[in-house]
Amino acid sequence: MRDVAEHAGVSVRTVSNVVSGYPHVSATTRERVQRSLDELGYRMDFLAKGLRSGRTGFVALAVPFLAEPYFAELAQAVIGAAARRGITVLVESTAGDSEVERKILSGGLTNVADGVLFSALTLPAADVGSAVPDFPLVMLGEHSVGDHLPRVGIDNVAAARTAVAHLLDQGCRRVVALGRNASENGRQRTEGYRQAMAEAKVRRVNWFEVPVDDWTRAEGYAAVAELLEGDGPLPDGVFAFNDALAVGALRALDASGVRVPEDVAVAAIDDIQEAAYTHPPLTSVAPDLDAIAERALDLLEEQGRHKADDDDPAPVPGRQEATPFRLVVRASSQHRPAAG
Repeated sequence: MRDVAEHAGVSVRTVSNVVSGYPHVSATTRERVQRSLDELGYRMDFLAKGLRSGRTGFVALAVPFLAEPYFAELAQAVIGAAARRGITVLVESTAGDSEVERKILSGGLTNVADGVLFSALTLPAADVGSAVPDFPLVMLGEHSVGDHLPRVGIDNVAAARTAVAHLLDQGCRRVVALGRNASENGRQRTEGYRQAMAEAKVRRVNWFEVPVDDWTRAEGYAAVAELLEGDGPLPDGVFAFNDALAVGALRALDASGVRVPEDVAVAAIDDIQEAAYTHPPLTSVAPDLDAIAERALDLLEEQGRHKADDDDPAPVPGRQEATPFRLVVRASSQHRPAAG
């Protein structure tokens, strides 16, 4: 900045005010300093700035898989919301590894970021205990590692119940729940399925819960292909626990000559962009990703202000906040014949 100040004929403080966005600098001075910045190729040293201010201007976002469309779209929503606040997002992929998740929860990203937005996948709550981290942290999504930590996501049980109730309203009576596993998400979406089936008084003999290891297209394809090859009655509805499973299910149904939605209606959760372009387009529950991102950043900034206040050192209590979702009905579940 001394070089820039000398080149522009101003003080170092004036250069600092310009690069920091301080509003009370005349337009003429700001233009002269900016011209010198450009000519000299000056770039802000954010690490040095962080050492001086105690803040980096970065937040970390940790998600399981960037290759999965839902997490990629969530990351994009967070990046957009953060940019509107002048914050840069550093993205980390955990691959759903509980050891990596444990390290992040222990502060493994706080050397480069002011706070962490964390979408965990496998870390058991029993491994975490009740201790509150000494850095700003907000959990994203439905996987809980303890109610003492703030978390933002949709009501998973209600979302699953909404999707299954829609299939039942279309006349389905043998609805498969595709995706049951031991994860928090799996348990919650199984519970939503069961609630909807019970509320509709569907006979228990027509309840089908198909387990999978991972919620991927390949697992959805394999599970539905195996189901279609079995000796039991064919389902007339498939509730996939996420869109990736549903995409695989649609491919398996098509390969077997099963018509969607005439023979089998399909609905899922996530409403990734791909859902509008499957064959047929997929009915899906859409979380409000922008609302999740904005609220999570609100809570993160609230924690940052709280921890900066030496007169109030007590930890911020955990909040479990549910954001809106909506059912987006498309051709995969529409226009079914009336139930006989």
